[in-house]
Amino acid sequence: MTNTRTRADQCPGVFRPWAAADGNLVRLRLAGGLLPAGSLRALSELATAYGDGDVHVTGRANLQLRGLGEITPEIVAAIEATGLLPSRTHELARNLMTSPQTGLAGGRADLRPLVAELDRLLCADPLLAGLPGRFLFVLDDGRGDLLDRPVDLGLVTLDDRSAQLVVGGRWGAVVPLTDAAPRLVALARSFLQTRTTEWHVSELIAPLTPVLPPDRLIPPATHALPYGTVPGGEHVPAPDGIVDPALGDLDVDLVVTPWRGVLVPA
Repeated sequence: MTNTRTRADQCPGVFRPWAAADGNLVRLRLAGGLLPAGSLRALSELATAYGDGDVHVTGRANLQLRGLGEITPEIVAAIEATGLLPSRTHELARNLMTSPQTGLAGGRADLRPLVAELDRLLCADPLLAGLPGRFLFVLDDGRGDLLDRPVDLGLVTLDDRSAQLVVGGRWGAVVPLTDAAPRLVALARSFLQTRTTEWHVSELIAPLTPVLPPDRLIPPATHALPYGTVPGGEHVPAPDGIVDPALGDLDVDLVVTPWRGVLVPA
């Protein structure tokens, strides 16, 4: 893909709100869609106090607050108190999507530890604070549910020990799952050291790594997770992109899905 970018991306965050028609919009990035118990209730209270009263979901399994006024230190402190702003410096560099049912049902490996490690390594590297806000990591646990997602860096799990990297939508090396997080971080650093105005790996003139064929164990793509009872829990829709605030009363970690829903583990 030829790079035609002439400006920096403007993906919104807590410290870079988007001035929408109904007020400021901020986006909160959830590592792998994980929404810890108690965080949704705190976020709903914050939205009622400062915004339009709703918590909104995105197609990248993140959350948004809308209708906010000026983003004051008081609002920032309230957002931090929800536990959903683990890094002020890296809040724009944490688009990290994974198979929502991973570790709950199906899949070839539980990717939740890998998600946590990757998020930790991203936030610990000062250089990676410079990743574009639209830069996306996608980790498929081998069920094929995220194969159709545009990806900057990611992987598809082959078995409980290995995965094939995806680099700018192209297949890369097969690596042990234990090495995957540092490999992805190294590739992210390489992207930043190579780019000029590009937002995405696919926009670079030359690939970051040798392009390889897909491994024979790459699964077929599957359909979006249906709403209702599914293996591992209940997939609750978010009509018009609005999360049901009653879910915040549940004493369980929730998972925001890329299909504008919330998975409530069984």
